[in-house]
Amino acid sequence: MSRKLMVAVLVIGIALIATPLVIGLPDKADGGQEMIDAFEPLMDPDNVQKTADYYNDVFVPLGDVVPAMTQENIDKFNAYLAGFEGMGADAQNLVPALMAATGMTETQVQEYLGTEFPAMSQMLQGLPQMQQDFTGLMGLMGSNVPIFEQVPAGLDHYKPLVDTMQGQQGNYDKISALPDFRLFTWFFVVPGVLLVALALVGLRGRPDERDLDVVPGRHSGAHVDDDSMDARLRDLAGTAR
Repeated sequence: MSRKLMVAVLVIGIALIATPLVIGLPDKADGGQEMIDAFEPLMDPDNVQKTADYYNDVFVPLGDVVPAMTQENIDKFNAYLAGFEGMGADAQNLVPALMAATGMTETQVQEYLGTEFPAMSQMLQGLPQMQQDFTGLMGLMGSNVPIFEQVPAGLDHYKPLVDTMQGQQGNYDKISALPDFRLFTWFFVVPGVLLVALALVGLRGRPDERDLDVVPGRHSGAHVDDDSMDARLRDLAGTAR
């Protein structure tokens, strides 16, 4: 191989070694491998399916609840709760009024209501607890109105994520099956080192082409053997005589 070829091999080897360092491949490959490792549990087929099921079967139906969780409805329910409070006040006056109108004792009135109006009697007895429960529910609904207002936008935002996870699961499996990304730098450096070593050995073990021109029989690429040289010398001697 010629000296020029060895120089070209040397340049290619140096380029293979320098290129990954210049483009920052070691750091980028390390970051890429860390990302692949971090996404591995998320992109597991069972986890991807679970994520899709949560989105489609839980969060999407939750969007149907949003119209009920408006401040307008909260105000309406609070008005109903105020009606319960008025009913509770009337219920406290009901037994004394019946006692005065019928001449029955309180126990007799309670028994009469329980027999003739069992559902109403039961509701009146449970009215204080109902009022307490509804007050807590209205407070919870009212404090979460701003959150529910964001549900439709949240569903639209996360839908591409769920679709991408499902659609790219196969491609992720292909990428994660590749060798560790940290090895990619060595795929350039090792061949580069070998080429540099080969070029240096070739260049050190080969004389300069200019030195070859002074060797008899090799000037300008011509080959002259010993017999031809003797014949030329005899011709020169004959001419001189």
